[in-house]
Amino acid sequence: MSTESTPSRPPMVAAADAEALAAEKAELTAVADQPLGTRLRTYAKKSGPGWLQSAMTLGGGSAMASLFLGVNFGYKLLWIQPFAMLLGVVMLSAMSHQTLSTGQAPFGAMRKYGSAFIAWSWALATILSTIIWHFPQYGLAAGMGKDMLSAATGKTFDGAQGTFVLVLLGVLVLLFSTWITWNYSKGYRGVRIYEKLLKILVWLIVAAFVLVIVRCSMAGKIAWGEVFKGLLPIYLPTDKTGVETVMAAFGAAVGINMTFLYPYTLLARGWGREHRGLAKFDLFTGMLIPYSIATGLIVVAAAATLHPQIAEGTLKYGSGISPIKAASMLESAGLSKAFARYVFGLGIMGMALSTITLHMLVNGFAFCEVFGIEPTGWKYRLACLTPAPGILGVLFWSKMGPWIAVPTSAICGVLLPIAYIGFFIMHNRKDYLGEDKPKGGQAVVWNVVMLVAIVAALASAVYYIYVKYLRG
Repeated sequence: MSTESTPSRPPMVAAADAEALAAEKAELTAVADQPLGTRLRTYAKKSGPGWLQSAMTLGGGSAMASLFLGVNFGYKLLWIQPFAMLLGVVMLSAMSHQTLSTGQAPFGAMRKYGSAFIAWSWALATILSTIIWHFPQYGLAAGMGKDMLSAATGKTFDGAQGTFVLVLLGVLVLLFSTWITWNYSKGYRGVRIYEKLLKILVWLIVAAFVLVIVRCSMAGKIAWGEVFKGLLPIYLPTDKTGVETVMAAFGAAVGINMTFLYPYTLLARGWGREHRGLAKFDLFTGMLIPYSIATGLIVVAAAATLHPQIAEGTLKYGSGISPIKAASMLESAGLSKAFARYVFGLGIMGMALSTITLHMLVNGFAFCEVFGIEPTGWKYRLACLTPAPGILGVLFWSKMGPWIAVPTSAICGVLLPIAYIGFFIMHNRKDYLGEDKPKGGQAVVWNVVMLVAIVAALASAVYYIYVKYLRG
C-alpha cells in the first residue's frame, strides 16, 4: 500500500523546480496576512491544478449534457451546471485544505482517519466510473470520425461497412491514446503539441457557440430575460429524460475520479500549507468560472437554435441529437458548412481523445496508489489499459445514439456522494488535521456548505434512481 509520507506523483504532473517553488512559497507567506485584494492579485498571477481539472471536466460528457439541456429545456436549466460545479469546488476546496495542511497521501489518509470502507469504495468507484465513462468517449470519437468521413466522401457507410469503419476508427483511437498515455511523462515534444492542439480545438467550439449566440441575439432570437431567469434554481424536471439529463450534468461537472486525482496533483507540484489560499482561488478561477462559461454558452446556443424545433414538432423531446443536427445549429447562424461540420467534429473528437487519455492516466495512477506500485514500468502501463474495453462503445453508436455520454454521466453521478461523505468526515477529525481543523464560526460555515453539497449529491442520486427505476 502507498505510504502517507511519500505519495506517488501522477504522471501528468511535472516535477516543480525547487528554487522556483521555494520563491513561490516565500511570496505566498509574505502576502498571507495582507488584505484580500493584495492576496487575490498575487494569486491571479499563478495557475495550478484547477486548470488541469477544468481540462479533464470539459469533455464529451459535459458538452453533450449541455446540448441536451439547451435542446430539451431551453434556458430553464442554465443554473444546473454552475451549481453542480460550485458544490464540487466546495468539496475540492475542503480536500485541498486537508491535503496541503497535512501533506499526506489522500487514499492512505482516508483509510486511516476517515473510513476504510469509504476509502476503498472511493478508489473502486474511481476505477469503475472511469471505465464506464470510457465507453461513450469511444462512441463519440468514432462516430464523429465516421460522420466527417461521410461528409468528405459523400458515402453513408451503412450496415457492415459502417460497423467496420467504426471499429477501425476505434482501434486507431485506442492505439494512438495508448501511445500518448505511455509517453505522457517523458516530455516528448509531440505529446505537448498534441495537448495544445486539443485545447485549440475545444476552444474553437466554444468560440463557434459564442458566434452563434451573437448572431442569434442580433436577429432577436434570444430572450435574454429567460436566459437570466434560467440562472435561478426555480425549475426541475420530473420526467425520466429530464431527471437523467440533470444527473448527467451533475456527473459530468465533478466526477468521482476527479476527486481522487486532484489532491495528488497538489502534492506532486510540491504545494504545501502556504498554497492553501491559492488552491481555493485556483479552483474558483481555473475551474468554476471557465466551466460555467463554456457550458453556459453551449446551453444558450442550443436553446436559441434547436429548442424551438421541439415546439414546431421537427425535433422530438428527449431524442438523440445527431452530429448533423448539432452542426446545423452552427450553419443556421451563418457559419460555413465546412466549419460547422469539420471544426465541430474535430472539436468533439478532441474532447473525446483528451478524456480517453486522462481516463487511462487516472486509472493507471489509481491502481498504482491502491496497490503501492510506482506509476512507471510495465505494471503501470497495464493498469493504464484497464479502461480499454471502452472501445466496445463504438458498437453502441448506432443503437444508443451519439449522445450516450448523457446516461453514462448520470450513472457515474450516483457514485459521487461516496467521496463527499469521506471528505466531510476527515474535515472534522482533530487527530488528522490537528490545529488546522476549522474552529468556531469557520467550522460551522465549512460544515454547512459541505453538508449542502452532500445532501444535494445524495438527493439527486436517490431521486434519479427512484424516477428511473422505481417509479411506475
